[in-house]
Amino acid sequence: MTDIAQPSYPPGAHPDLPAPRRMVGPLAWVRDHLLSSPLNIALTVVSIYLLYKICPPLLDWTILSAYWYEAISSSDCKTKVMVEGAESMVSTGACWTMIRARFGILMYGYYPFAERWRIDLAFVLQFAAIAGLLPEGIPYKKYWAIFLFVIYPVVGFVLFHGGFGLPVVETHYWGGLMLTLIVATAGIVASLPIGVALALGRRSKLPIIRVLSIAFIEFVRGVPLITILFMANVMLPFFLPPGVEFNVLLRVLLGVTVFAAAYMAEVVRGGLQALPKGQYEGAMAMGLGYWQLMRLIILPQALRIAIPGIVNNFISLAQDTTLVAIVGLYDFLNIVRAGSRDSNSLGTEIEGYVFCAVVYWVFCFAMSRYSMHLERKLHTGHKKR
Repeated sequence: MTDIAQPSYPPGAHPDLPAPRRMVGPLAWVRDHLLSSPLNIALTVVSIYLLYKICPPLLDWTILSAYWYEAISSSDCKTKVMVEGAESMVSTGACWTMIRARFGILMYGYYPFAERWRIDLAFVLQFAAIAGLLPEGIPYKKYWAIFLFVIYPVVGFVLFHGGFGLPVVETHYWGGLMLTLIVATAGIVASLPIGVALALGRRSKLPIIRVLSIAFIEFVRGVPLITILFMANVMLPFFLPPGVEFNVLLRVLLGVTVFAAAYMAEVVRGGLQALPKGQYEGAMAMGLGYWQLMRLIILPQALRIAIPGIVNNFISLAQDTTLVAIVGLYDFLNIVRAGSRDSNSLGTEIEGYVFCAVVYWVFCFAMSRYSMHLERKLHTGHKKR
């Protein structure tokens, strides 16, 4: 029998063979992640049992037995049942009708209905600018950045507040998800550059700048955000000249930015300290000045290392916006809570909180996933999951 001639390859050039079937695929993943040890097998069984006990009732309450269109008030979401020989009104499913009925207030607060198109346009422009800046392969990123950080703040303020022919809508009418996004976006955009400046100041060789930066960071990080918001709302007017007043929302934005910037400074400082000393020495050997060294060599690498911490700060800030209720602003969570006290919506607190939690989760999860995408793209050591 003649042997079949095998192709010859130079040393080290033989192509890789496919992995054995038992090492790849769904069954291999289940074996490696769920059944790899007796402890993992026990945890898998317990998890399946908990999912079996929790998921069917939850699915029934949220979708199968829920009220979507037919209810006018929360009482219409209840059915008569016999409890110990007496009739009782019991809700068998979620009353999503109330969310649908109050959807406009949940999104815009008490912003005039005829002017809500301005809010829609402002956020469409914002998300369009973000979409032009973040994804890969989009041309003219520099112009998108100029629009987002220079032009859009002016355009957005005019659309939100009014002016230039648009009716003025005072900030006490702002609320709902609109207000939450405004506070979160302003805090995120402003806190990053201020945090970078504070981090550089803390590592400065000039004693005054270093001491002032350390004092600011440690003082702000030593008090909770709710205290800063209270001080910004109550104490700040005492330090202003007579007749000078700050809008309540402006005070909140100032307090949120200051708080977020202090934490951002520590995250950036961690990225700066993670760089080896050779990066500084190599840049100085090339004759680069301090600002050239920071702008071209040090900060790009430090911010890349600090991506997880930076995004974590952004997510925390987005969640902490619920604390603006302490100064009387009706953010998304606060307006959900207020809506559940309406006579037509009594008993729908759980539905409101579930809806609110889902919306917050969507935004926070999106930021988290984009952070993981950046880590993979910039090769910061993150492993794909």
